Amino acid sequence: MEEKPGNEPEEGLTSRALRLRIRQQELLAELGVLALQRTSFADMLNHTARMTAEGLRAEFCKIMEYIPAEKRLLVRAGIGWDEGVVGKATVGADLDSPAGYALQTGKPVISNHLENEERFRTPGLLVEHGIRRAMNVILQGDGLPFGVLEVDSRSEGEFGEHDIAFLQGAANILGMAIEQQQYQRKLQAALDRHQVLLKEVNHRVKNSLQVVSSMLHLQANAVGDPAVSERLMEASTRISAVGRAYNRLAYNADYENIDLVAYLREVIDDLEPAVAPCKIRLEAPSEIQFAADRAILVALIINELVLNAGRHAYPDSKDGAIRLQLIPSDEETVSISIRDDGVGFPGDFDPARSKRLGTRIVHALAGQLGAELVKQETTVGTHYRLVAPLHFSPAD
Repeated sequence: MEEKPGNEPEEGLTSRALRLRIRQQELLAELGVLALQRTSFADMLNHTARMTAEGLRAEFCKIMEYIPAEKRLLVRAGIGWDEGVVGKATVGADLDSPAGYALQTGKPVISNHLENEERFRTPGLLVEHGIRRAMNVILQGDGLPFGVLEVDSRSEGEFGEHDIAFLQGAANILGMAIEQQQYQRKLQAALDRHQVLLKEVNHRVKNSLQVVSSMLHLQANAVGDPAVSERLMEASTRISAVGRAYNRLAYNADYENIDLVAYLREVIDDLEPAVAPCKIRLEAPSEIQFAADRAILVALIINELVLNAGRHAYPDSKDGAIRLQLIPSDEETVSISIRDDGVGFPGDFDPARSKRLGTRIVHALAGQLGAELVKQETTVGTHYRLVAPLHFSPAD
């Protein structure tokens, strides 16, 4: 059956409207994908303004943020506006303003004939740009309204209920992105406060350990018994090694990891006066990331082995070398070598059966570290090798 000629304009209009509705749904889908991809907040605002204007075939769109202190709406993003509008221009947020009414009531506002509008005053920004019709919908935030999404046009015609539905859909998607952004901002603020508190705790722990170490040092100088004095100095050095780790943590952005190489350089700087005139020579890569709490264990092991070498390796010499070498064996472990060219242990010495406090300490610390500490066979001096996993938990 032939179509009646009189139906052609109506059917043509219906076909165009259908294509527009399909395109609007495509744009909403694209906008949703952008939100899920965690697009930056500024980019999300700009994408929303552009897509909304396209979906409504409008020349202008703007996203306005409510500024409570000024009781006005600031244009945060937009398309079509003259230079100097976005980021600077504001409109009233009271009930006499179309945008203000949408903000305060949560109801969408359609003004198809701004030149004859009697419900609201027409903002000067719209007058200056020759806007003839506009729509406003509220933008929700995290608990409180963020602002308003507005689309404007200079052309004749009318916005309808389908247009409001699309505009509100875009506002809802942007609102979710705004809520996520505000949530992340609050989360970052909470994290910043946590880091400040953690720094303060680390400072206090470091200072407390420093006080204890200093007291032991003073007591060692005053005790009058060389054997007791030596034990007190050993305890002071061990406590100082722990305090250095807290000192690094207080200035480190990553509280779980520190640079093991930089940390051990500080340990060595403190050890050198204790083993003088022996010299400590460190060979290491530029950086090794290591868990902070486990780096303390490594430092304490090195502290014990280096001090022992400094006291006993060179009894007949005024100087000697203690060599410390760090080698990342693979992506899972780091090998730490501590060796000297001194007199070595007695031939019948068995580290596994030794009752010396230092020996028992290093093996206990190696166990906590999940590492293997081995006394290497050598014809000259003493050589220990510590092989430690880069990542380890007691459950392993």
